[in-house]
Amino acid sequence: MTATTGAPQTAHPERPGKSDGVCSEFTVFTKIKPGHADALREDLATLADAADDERVHAAVRQIGTLHDARHVIFDNDTRFMFASVFDGSWDAYIDDFAQTVVGERFDRVFSHSEGFPGVKDPGVKDWFIAHQEPAGVFVSAYPDLTVQQIYKDHRVEEAFEEVLDTPEFRAALENPANAELVATPSFQKLLEEASA
Repeated sequence: MTATTGAPQTAHPERPGKSDGVCSEFTVFTKIKPGHADALREDLATLADAADDERVHAAVRQIGTLHDARHVIFDNDTRFMFASVFDGSWDAYIDDFAQTVVGERFDRVFSHSEGFPGVKDPGVKDWFIAHQEPAGVFVSAYPDLTVQQIYKDHRVEEAFEEVLDTPEFRAALENPANAELVATPSFQKLLEEASA
C-alpha cells in the first residue's frame, strides 16, 4: 500500500484526503438544516432512482474519474456524509462535478446542509475543505488502475471475447501456421485469462 496524504498529481494546492496509487478518497460531513432531514431523504430516494438515469451515467462517464460515491444520513437525522473515490487532483474532481449534470444533483443534496454556497460558487472549495475529514486509512483494491484504464480494460475484454467466439478464431488457433504464436507463454496466458 502506498497511502499518502493529499493528491499531489497536479500543480493544484495540497488538499485533504488520502491516496492509494492513483485513487484518492473524499469524505465530507455536514450538519443538516433543522427540519430538512425528510426533504434530504426524499431527494436521495429520487437520486437512487437515477441509478438507471442515462444522463447521470453519461455525466459520470464524461467526468471519467469517479470510482464510487455514497450518501449517508446519520446522528438521528442531524448530520450528512458524502464519500467518494476518484482519480487525479482534488480541484479537478470538484471542477468536473460543477460542469456536468452531476453538479445539479450536488446542489440539490447539499442544499439541505448548513452553509452550502452552491457547487458553482467560488467559495465552494473552501466550504468542502472545511467539512472534509480525511480517512484514517484508505486502501484501494486496484491502486494502479484509473477509471479510464478500467473502462479500456473492459472494452478490450469485450472485444476479445467477441473474437474468441468466432469460428475464424478457432480455425486460426488450429492452423499449424500459427502454432508457434499459439505456443508462446504470452498467448497461452491470454487464453488462460480469457477462460478464467
